[in-house]
Amino acid sequence: MKSQPDWQPTATWAALKSRAQQASFVRDFFARRNVLEVETPVLGRCGVTEPNLDGVSAQISARGVEGGWLQTSPEYHMKRMLAAGAGAIYQISKVFRNGERGRRHNPEFSMLEWYRPGFDDAALMSEVSDLVCGWLNCPRPQTTSYRQAMIAWAGIDPFDITEKDLRQRCRQWLEPEQLEDLSRDGCLDLLMSFAVEPNLGTETPVFINQYPASQASLARISQVGGFDVAHRFELHINGLELCNGYWELTDVEEQRARFEADNLMRKAAGKPEMNADEAFLAALEYGLPDCAGVALGLDRLLMLKIGTRDIADVLAFPLERA
Repeated sequence: MKSQPDWQPTATWAALKSRAQQASFVRDFFARRNVLEVETPVLGRCGVTEPNLDGVSAQISARGVEGGWLQTSPEYHMKRMLAAGAGAIYQISKVFRNGERGRRHNPEFSMLEWYRPGFDDAALMSEVSDLVCGWLNCPRPQTTSYRQAMIAWAGIDPFDITEKDLRQRCRQWLEPEQLEDLSRDGCLDLLMSFAVEPNLGTETPVFINQYPASQASLARISQVGGFDVAHRFELHINGLELCNGYWELTDVEEQRARFEADNLMRKAAGKPEMNADEAFLAALEYGLPDCAGVALGLDRLLMLKIGTRDIADVLAFPLERA
């Protein structure tokens, strides 16, 4: 006899009620600050070049468009809105990332993303604190640099450690042949995941900022202490990464160069190269206002609110029950 599929939600009704309350809290927070809620496509013509992200392709044929991608973030479309004069905007959206399933990950998840013209990363960190601490009723975050966190918890200086010593430091997690295929940033990400992040925000929330320039993604770069660092930040609470924010890059030529560098890394890692989003680049060329933006995982925020370590406890139907 064929077994019946699991059809019931994995989240309790109390958790689902808290999700609805969280959405109301977020909308009220931004309404009081005159930040406009917007909607952008979940299905787009382009994916992302980011080497550490894998999109979900969609088979679609309509009006000469063949194929597309479920969006990993609403970022490119929202920045096109900013270039068109939208002003301060936010969005609550469903986003998709292939291959991500675990206690903290589901391939489909809920993201809050917002952009503030006239803000830099420091100003946006303050607003992130207002929202997160207001909802969780927790202390405001401390701030420490990427370099300080690596020295404290991984025992290395990420800016001047040699490649040989860095690989040696990662040997406890990977076999030698696996390490040979890992880039410098790949090794640093490994250390961040296993040595640093579990210790972050266990006593009070903590922002990590001043990432290496090689990990800037879409953030501006400046020099601090003789090293190029990115105007990028992450918020960690109880060992959980909650958000990723930038003082946004507005230079179209620099952005195109980063897309090309991303594809070189994807090729080296055996991943398919991705087409640059030319509509996004055209918006940058037209003129993106000076702004800061952040993406925050709403499922993880809810996990912290109800005190669970498993994302299935805050989702009605995770992938295996969808």
